[in-house]
Amino acid sequence: MNRLPIAIFLGFALLPLAAVFGAEKYLLDLFMRVMIFAIAALGLDLLVGFGALVSFGHAAFIGIGAYAVAILASHGINDVLISLPVALLAATAFAYLTGSICLRTRGVYFIMITLAFGQMAYFLASSLAPYGGDDGLTMHARSTLFGLTPFKNERLFYYTVLACLIGCYALCRTLVVSRFGRVFRGARENATRMATLGFDVYRYQLTAYAISGALGGLAGFLLANATDFVSPAYMSWQRSGELIIMIILGGLGTLHGAIVGTLAYSLLGEYLSGLTENWKMIFGPLLVLVVLLARGGLLGLAALVTSGWRKQRTERPT
Repeated sequence: MNRLPIAIFLGFALLPLAAVFGAEKYLLDLFMRVMIFAIAALGLDLLVGFGALVSFGHAAFIGIGAYAVAILASHGINDVLISLPVALLAATAFAYLTGSICLRTRGVYFIMITLAFGQMAYFLASSLAPYGGDDGLTMHARSTLFGLTPFKNERLFYYTVLACLIGCYALCRTLVVSRFGRVFRGARENATRMATLGFDVYRYQLTAYAISGALGGLAGFLLANATDFVSPAYMSWQRSGELIIMIILGGLGTLHGAIVGTLAYSLLGEYLSGLTENWKMIFGPLLVLVVLLARGGLLGLAALVTSGWRKQRTERPT
């Protein structure tokens, strides 16, 4: 059993204890954002890593989930029992409707049509003048539960986000090893053969696409509550590109690689942005080096280094 996911989740769980000795609010905010985007990256890794469905519009699901919460809040509806289901339903419905069209294409055509739908959602959000338009929409309070405000407690909200991340990881892991996952992965290798065996490949891929959208909607719900603000920028193609970078950086098709990649991207970006505003010019070549040195991302690079170290130990004369 891979112990790395357990170690990652344990590290996230212990962070608030260590944050007491430093800038607690800053660290909690930073790692909450890491976990929220890791949830979205898990959904994207499910598509790209296990289904070879490269989506360039995945950020639209995040934005739809976030806007669902903020729009409801602007009308005085703050209860999580209403806003969360609406956010999930809106993102899932958008994923299902657009996926039913996108999945009729393949290769670069699939990439381009997901990008087109993502940009459509972006421009739609920008045109919502009653809800801020290009300037975005501010939430004056986080979601409530039966009239109570548990999310005002930063630590409680942090652990809520962590619980959502663990639940999403467990869901994706269960899906991948299930019969559904075996068919979905088989379609990645040879869709024609799976169809010949009697499986409706399109239906399996559409289901996975909808699940991925739901995870994006959950990330949007959490992001809106974490930042108390939503913006069309959440849906931009640049954000979708960042999510793809995260899963490539960590290692495609591993799930926990999506979490590692999100963590590495966010922390490295936070550090480099403190050095220069053009930090992406430094980050870009670093990403290229990771891709060139290890096709499996950081996890692949770590496995390569570990195997080399073990081989060196076994060949060492006694």
